[in-house]
Order: sequence, then C-alpha cells, then structure tokens
Amino acid sequence: MSWQTYVDDHLMCDIEGNHLTAAAIIGHDGSVWAQSSSFPKFETEEINSIMKDFAEPGYLAPTGLFLGGTKYMVIQGEHGAVIRGKKGSGGITIKKTNQALIFGVYEEPVTPGQCNMVVERLGDYLIEQGL
Repeated sequence: MSWQTYVDDHLMCDIEGNHLTAAAIIGHDGSVWAQSSSFPKFETEEINSIMKDFAEPGYLAPTGLFLGGTKYMVIQGEHGAVIRGKKGSGGITIKKTNQALIFGVYEEPVTPGQCNMVVERLGDYLIEQGL
C-alpha cells in the first residue's frame, strides 16, 4: 500500500460524516512521505522542534507547537509517543512511530477524541509493522 493511500483512506477517512481538516505522514527528518492537499506548508525547524519534544517531553509547552506557522497550545499527550495541540475549536494530534510522524489536524465538528483515535490507530498499526 502506498503512503498516500494511508493518508487518503485511513487518515482522511469518514468520521461520522466528517473528516480531518488535513493529514500527513512525515519522516523524522522532515521529508514528506504523503500528505493531504490541505496539509500546511511547514518549515523543517517546526518538525525538528516536534522531534525534540518527543525526546524531551515538555520542550514545546512554553512556546507552543507550530505547524505551517500556526500556533497550537500543547495539551496532554503521551510522553515520547503522542503530542496533542489545541487552537480554538480545532487542534492537532501527532503520533510518533519508529520512522515517521503521523499528523492529523481537525476543526469542529470533529472532536479531539475522534482525531486522536484515527491518528493513533494508524500509528500503532505502523509501529506493529516495524515502521
């Protein structure tokens, strides 16, 4: 299965009649494996900061998480595994696998829990596959 298929079929899937706003699978080095057309153009330093937070939980808390210049307030996650961010009525979930970061961005009516479930389920599957 291509990486784009994972994004199109598993991340941008139907969630009770709604969809994530944007999604992507990005390598730890910032290389894009696949992304939705709506995924924001990001800076490599933004990915580096996210990777640093996975290595040093709490690193992003004082400054916020930035993706494509959009600032998200970092909320509870799972140290070294999941980073969650909030911005207004939407937010972001990032799941770290052995080789990649799985991104899901959402706006209402999609709920944080729905985004978490979609992103983390795919991330867990990829980890099981050694990816």
